[in-house]
Amino acid sequence: MTISSMKLYFRKHISEKEMVEGCQRGDSSCQSLLYHRTCNKMLGICLRYIKDKEKAEDVLQEGYLKLFKNISTYRQEGSLDGWASRVMVSACLEELRKSSLEPWKESIYENNIDYSENLIIEKISAQELLEIIHSLSDGYRAVFNLYAIEGFSHKEISEMLGITENTSKSQLSRARAMLRAKIEKQNFEILSYAN
Repeated sequence: MTISSMKLYFRKHISEKEMVEGCQRGDSSCQSLLYHRTCNKMLGICLRYIKDKEKAEDVLQEGYLKLFKNISTYRQEGSLDGWASRVMVSACLEELRKSSLEPWKESIYENNIDYSENLIIEKISAQELLEIIHSLSDGYRAVFNLYAIEGFSHKEISEMLGITENTSKSQLSRARAMLRAKIEKQNFEILSYAN
């Protein structure tokens, strides 16, 4: 085993605490290790908010730049993945703000949706579900992801997006209804095709 491969082996097997401390010192091998340990999950987060894969990858890189710049604020009291996820969500929201002016403040009256509670998803793959989520407007998608996936409260969402709690609730309700209608339509098409 060469010296460089030994260093790589030991770097891969350091603890999370040691890795974070190395990142806080600016150790590039620890930064690389953190990136490789978390990049798939962080890209998944970016893809939930940003439709275009190339743009999502750009946001991922911007997110990591912010993460490494601010890693000194991580106190190792909570989960590193949770902290990194919040940094990525913040980077995604910044990109949405740049690309379209306050997409979460769109008209709440533009869709005539059936709000029935019947939701059938057993025949939809994760990729199809992601595509359906991507079909939502930026505003609905942002609120849906923040609430349903990231677990933020309406109060937190309202502070992050600069909207009222009622607007957050309204956007979530409409996003869910739109998703429900699209999933039901998709299931109907699958069932019709199968028969």
